[in-house]
Amino acid sequence: MAKFKNIVFDLGGVVVARDPRKVSAEFQEFFSFIYQIPMPHFWEEYDRGTSPLEEVKNYICEHNDCSRELCDEYIATAINLQEEIAPTKALIEQLKAAGYRLYVLSNMSPEFIDFIRRLPVYAAFDGEVVSCEEKVVKPEPEIFQLLLNRYSLDAAECLFIDDRIDNIEASEREGICGFHFDRKDPQASCELLARMLL
Repeated sequence: MAKFKNIVFDLGGVVVARDPRKVSAEFQEFFSFIYQIPMPHFWEEYDRGTSPLEEVKNYICEHNDCSRELCDEYIATAINLQEEIAPTKALIEQLKAAGYRLYVLSNMSPEFIDFIRRLPVYAAFDGEVVSCEEKVVKPEPEIFQLLLNRYSLDAAECLFIDDRIDNIEASEREGICGFHFDRKDPQASCELLARMLL
């Protein structure tokens, strides 16, 4: 029923997340900079793969005025608590069964993507473009073109799902229809996507 053949997923906040019930309010506040638009430069360069984690930690300590020990602990926790978002995992399984091709297009740093690729949901994807491996990040136009070119995709046949409006706007400038995913209510977003696509 839909014109789309290819569904492209961001990872953080869409496919995977930390359960807020498993972390403290202080922990959540520590990483609040991730939701800024635009993203802070030090984290963008981490996602780009041009700044190593140990260097990024120096900026985080300065940004949050915290000790290195706390930063080390929180970064390790941030990686190890990544888990599949249940409604999205179920949607991905339905889309796969319906014959859609599924792709990852994500800003993600090396330590985080190494962990996420081990989650079972990752096996459902037919291809991926991950920022730290390409040295380009969303919302830069090159990363969208890289996905289209690598997998010979028609932009008009792609739906891109992301929780950041700046990335959605960037995808649409490249001719890729975007869906703004509500990371605070993934169930509602997945139900809407299911009605659109299934």
